[in-house]
Amino acid sequence: MKSLLLCGVGGQGTVLASRILAQAAMEDGRFARTAETIGMAQRGGCVVSHVRIDSKECASLIPYGKADILIAFEPGEAVRNLPFLKPDGIVIVCDNPICPVTASLAGIEYDSEKMIDYIKSKVEKVIVVDGDRICEQCGSPKVVNVALVGTIIKTGAADISVDAVKKVLKDKLKPEFLDMNMKALALGMECA
Repeated sequence: MKSLLLCGVGGQGTVLASRILAQAAMEDGRFARTAETIGMAQRGGCVVSHVRIDSKECASLIPYGKADILIAFEPGEAVRNLPFLKPDGIVIVCDNPICPVTASLAGIEYDSEKMIDYIKSKVEKVIVVDGDRICEQCGSPKVVNVALVGTIIKTGAADISVDAVKKVLKDKLKPEFLDMNMKALALGMECA
């Protein structure tokens, strides 16, 4: 069984990414289930998506210490969700910080480099994805979720085929968004 925990803030595409991964696993002939825990605010609030693959007997929510892969759309959410990761798990984190409103109002420092350094001090395998570069190359700020899916797929840790992901993208996305998302998928794979 594989357990993938995706975390970010509202509006980043965390839920869509989890559904792409689950549907791709099913395209590969495997069982998958998802669940989300969404914070108070839809846009800007915490979003955590759980994806469990290959076990019909497991609960939808991943218990602490059981996630094989932690996929973080934002460094602060990665730090907050580290307790879910197995000791030998993988962290894939986008380096673009999204400063919480409370930190902005209080004038608190919100430094993505320090957060990523902290993650690296706690986890042996960390892959940092340059979200700004990928968005710039694709021409849209809304492709980070698909880029992170590409990084996950390329690691091989989720055991999901790239062909299955491409099929799901073709099925789920409007045709006018397909090319930029396919590019994001490829760029995300390069990060692994």
